[in-house]
Amino acid sequence: MDDTIRIIGASSHPALTAKICDCIGVKPTATEVVRFSNENIMVKIEENVRETDAFVIQTANTPVSEGIMELLITIDALKHASAKRITAVIPYFPYARSDKKDQPRISITARLMADLLETAGADRILSMDFHSPQVQGFFRIPTDQLKAAPLLCDYLKQNRDLSNYVLVAGDVGEAKEIGSYANRLGLPIAIVDKRRDGNDEKARAVSIIGEVAGKHALIVDDEVASGGTLMEAADFVMQQGALSVEATAVHGVLSGQSVERIKASSLKSLVISDTIPLSQGKQIDKIEVCSVSRLFADAIKAIHSGQSISSLFL
Repeated sequence: MDDTIRIIGASSHPALTAKICDCIGVKPTATEVVRFSNENIMVKIEENVRETDAFVIQTANTPVSEGIMELLITIDALKHASAKRITAVIPYFPYARSDKKDQPRISITARLMADLLETAGADRILSMDFHSPQVQGFFRIPTDQLKAAPLLCDYLKQNRDLSNYVLVAGDVGEAKEIGSYANRLGLPIAIVDKRRDGNDEKARAVSIIGEVAGKHALIVDDEVASGGTLMEAADFVMQQGALSVEATAVHGVLSGQSVERIKASSLKSLVISDTIPLSQGKQIDKIEVCSVSRLFADAIKAIHSGQSISSLFL
């Protein structure tokens, strides 16, 4: 790569930044983040970035709100240091689930995040697997959404004998996304049918659309947060006669007691990407990590050189 590219790794995921830089063949640009006693943040870019193509890597990792402020301040610092173009690289986009007004008097916060990034000075966005397609439409600047499905499918093919597997969508809403996995893996699909009884707002699994009996089930989702929905689906699939149950998800949020739930569950394994760092306390034998660093590095190189990145979506 030429000397006009700059990779700035914010504090949320230094390991992913290092991997991306290794793939590109550059060193991360030096920065200093100062957190004052009044909880204010100052970001200083330690190298010259004038007229450079700057990529800021920051994912939505705890503490999320502090990470958002650090990203906005870093973008603003680069803007006023005369960077020629600033791309916010956000592997896991914050507030992506807040993508519609489904209750009175609430914010569509994913749209607000888009507005804040543009106001701070971002010229384009690079992310992975938004929770829903409309999030990409919230931006008025160029936005590329990478897909983890090809990488996860390749990982599964290399590490599993998939000859007697069936893909399972945890609910009808996931059925469309699971199609890309089915096409790549050549596997059948089953869907967990969930219903709400009476005034109870909690959806319960009542039946399976498709066949899981006598097969190894692989539940596919875009993210795992508390793990409650995933554990419920896993138990239900086993009750329907599956030989075993595993899961794969793009974003391993793994909040609250999720890791303990996974340990105690019928789930044999969970394959996730590294869009969010897996802390040492969450590194258990049941959780496997597939890196997306090469895909992000290829996208960054294509954006920097003005090439199409459409081939990365295939």
